[in-house]
Amino acid sequence: MSHPLREPESQGERRPAAGEGGSGVPPGTIPVRPGEELDLAAVAAFLARHVPDFPGPPLEVRQFAAGASNLTYWLRAGTWQAVLRRPPFGPLPPKAHDMVREATVLRHLHPAFPLAPRPLAVCADPSVLGVPFYVMEYRPGVVVDHEFPGGRVPPSEQCRKVAHLVVDTLADLHAVDYGRAGLADLGRPQGFVRRQVEGWIGRWRRVETEPIPALDRLLPWMEERVPEPAGTALIHNDFKLNNMILSPALDRVVAVLDWEMATLGDPLFDLGVSLSYWVHPDDPDVLRNGLPTVTVHPGFIRRGEFVHRYALRTGRDVSGIGWYLVFAYFKLAVILQQIYYRWRAGQTRDRRFASFGEKARGLIQLAAEAAAAGGGEGLL
Repeated sequence: MSHPLREPESQGERRPAAGEGGSGVPPGTIPVRPGEELDLAAVAAFLARHVPDFPGPPLEVRQFAAGASNLTYWLRAGTWQAVLRRPPFGPLPPKAHDMVREATVLRHLHPAFPLAPRPLAVCADPSVLGVPFYVMEYRPGVVVDHEFPGGRVPPSEQCRKVAHLVVDTLADLHAVDYGRAGLADLGRPQGFVRRQVEGWIGRWRRVETEPIPALDRLLPWMEERVPEPAGTALIHNDFKLNNMILSPALDRVVAVLDWEMATLGDPLFDLGVSLSYWVHPDDPDVLRNGLPTVTVHPGFIRRGEFVHRYALRTGRDVSGIGWYLVFAYFKLAVILQQIYYRWRAGQTRDRRFASFGEKARGLIQLAAEAAAAGGGEGLL
């Protein structure tokens, strides 16, 4: 669920529609992809040692189909259900896909922000599955991604309410007292944004596969205009609609998922990331086709209204949000390029990733044009 870019499913694999699921299995799950299987005997033995209410094998497993980063599995034994998270297969970038850190964040955050699922057990020992992993509570509901449950688009009034849920949940997260939650040491907020710029440019350089002329304009623009921070908050760093579980009636948030990149930093950085996933029906093809999402349907607010509602709810000055949105598109391009680089090197066989290099180039071109045309404000 950590990434919304979509490609057609592999031959013979159909992704269940949102809200669909047979035999009590969660919507959006599929049989485990070849090459991404779990050692169920090892998982069951670990659960028996560390999760008191685990009833024991046989253990059923399915894989959540969405996502292009960490792998997420649904587990069931009798009436007991849980979710297992592990890093992708193949060599990994340093400090990326840190399952122990993600589980630690959830353990501290859950009491202060109950929408963060409760972790049940963490395995730092790579001898069990070859990598660290953790298991967390399963929360039933629907993930709204490129379509609504059953493929039926709700009335525009309900779409607007869903949009407001997204904005308000982000604002509520940024209001969490991270010190009282025991997360004051989670990150280094001083200089956070500048480190992000330097870090993501460095990541691009390590996975660059061909020159992109637009970068010659975009990179200096970003580096020379790093904004003063709008404060410090606990930020999710990948907050978007399909990283949320909603109730089947779409009237409340059940959970917020994928906390791998959570840290302390500038809350407008988080807002910019969220805006980069929010697509308008009249957006360029690179967004509408590369980031398919229900936000193109009537009733969903525009990015500018998203920003305005966030500002009213938080009281923060959001006048510089254009820079953050431009940078968020660049960051998204780097993530795509990293995945494409792994695919090109044969480290993953998921054929969805073959076009990610082209999508990354398109996002960089979009960001460069927006920066030149007014610093990103025109994208709102």
